[in-house]
Amino acid sequence: MARFSMLENVSLILLINLIIITTTTTTVLTNEIITTYQSCSAFHPSMEISNDLDYDNSTLTLASTDYGLKIHEKPLAVLQPKSITEISELIKVSNSLSTPFTIAARGQAHSVYGQAMAREGIVVNMTHLNGYRHGKGVVIFRDEKDPWNSYADVGGEQVWDDVLNAALEYGLTPLSFTDSLGTSVGGTLVNAGIGAQVFKFGPQIANVYELDVITGKGDLKTCSAEKNSELFYGVLGGLGQFGIITRARIALGPAYTKVKWLRLLYSDFSTYSKDQEYLISLNGRNDNAFDAVEGFLMINQWPNIIDFFPTQDLPRINSLLAQHNILYVLELAKYYDNSTEEQIDQDVERLVMGLKYVPTFKYEKDVLYQNFLHRYESAAAGQGLPEGPKSWLDTFVPGSRISDINEGVFKNIVFKQNLTANGIILIFPMNRTKWNDKMSVAIPDEEVFYLVSVLQAVTYDTLKMFDDQKNQILEFYKNSGIKIKQYLPRNKTHEEWIEHFGSKWQKFEDSKNKFDPKRILAPGQGIFQLNNKICMF
Repeated sequence: MARFSMLENVSLILLINLIIITTTTTTVLTNEIITTYQSCSAFHPSMEISNDLDYDNSTLTLASTDYGLKIHEKPLAVLQPKSITEISELIKVSNSLSTPFTIAARGQAHSVYGQAMAREGIVVNMTHLNGYRHGKGVVIFRDEKDPWNSYADVGGEQVWDDVLNAALEYGLTPLSFTDSLGTSVGGTLVNAGIGAQVFKFGPQIANVYELDVITGKGDLKTCSAEKNSELFYGVLGGLGQFGIITRARIALGPAYTKVKWLRLLYSDFSTYSKDQEYLISLNGRNDNAFDAVEGFLMINQWPNIIDFFPTQDLPRINSLLAQHNILYVLELAKYYDNSTEEQIDQDVERLVMGLKYVPTFKYEKDVLYQNFLHRYESAAAGQGLPEGPKSWLDTFVPGSRISDINEGVFKNIVFKQNLTANGIILIFPMNRTKWNDKMSVAIPDEEVFYLVSVLQAVTYDTLKMFDDQKNQILEFYKNSGIKIKQYLPRNKTHEEWIEHFGSKWQKFEDSKNKFDPKRILAPGQGIFQLNNKICMF
């Protein structure tokens, strides 16, 4: 059978009808549920697309939720694409209608506020492209003369763990990771992708050479800093508003096999933050710096991560915690291999010299490189945490106000309320110079800013209580005049989105008008509204 484009086949296909709302009211029967809709104008997708549109209730239910398990927005269909062309054609059909339908790309759905959903629209299951890739979703290019010039061409649907494993076979590694390697490449790149290496190499979006993107018009474009640069910079950190990433060229560097992993305990926050900021100022590609710098809090009722410490030391750690209520944990890592193993202990001792942690409360262990990168996932799995909703709040905080966060958030809200939950509070600084301001992501104006993440896995009975706590934290930021930026931001009003992007808003809106003028893509972010629905006869 000859292959025709979707638009050429519109009049030929009678398998299904997707109906787009226009103005007047009609009652339709859909999946045995009677729903009142407005009258609709129909289109008929091509045979190829029709065969790959999935209306199975279990599929729709899966696409109506995400990692957060708190938002449920059911689509009308899920596209299981066999090719990138199908995605492009689907977007073009939506554009061809007087009233388009919305489309959301879904990878691993690691969002917590429905960002990868499309209520009464179509969700594209990006993971289905694995079959289309025929095992070539990650292709490694190693520069033998200078491994720092190596890269990987990666499908947007691929997960970072697969990128890592493929690169390690060539003695290479991506440079920057999040704390969860089970997330998709496209998913982290439309946000930023931050973790313990960001102080040294910047976020994941700062380590991309080139992208293939399907725009909101359905055009497949290759873009980079030199070619289609407006699209390139817009998509990186652009929350999926301008296009769907189908390929990313990711920077790679030399890999190590082992890690000297340290955790240092602090009882004084001022000392803790000063030491963190000192360590991230050592951010060159040399042996005079750590390779990972991160941090978190130990508070009563926050039991995870404890398994790192020697069992015999737990009583005195608990005693220290009881004395100070909050302990601040500095997490560090120095990578090494067989050629540098003899000197790793001396290197680490030199790097921690002068740090003002609580004496005798320095702990370290040697682990494989991959095991270090999976440390938080392994800790969560080891606890056997039940699957439940997530109450998360991620914020970027100006460095000049971080002590206010300690007093106002950590002590006066989180500790005082003493809510019981499985989770973690992350806190670590970053250098603004490692970020490219041309990219869409919004960050504070100061040279040093912190990620402060309050991440809790709760139950449906306690969800409101923990979400109320997050709202109290946001209210504290506002009342204290702390100009934070939310990372993985929650749905906002139009005015709040303008405030969020600040000086970048006009450029952001202009790019939306250029690359997705009908507001088709990523409706779950709630930035630009398309007030239509899809119904199905």
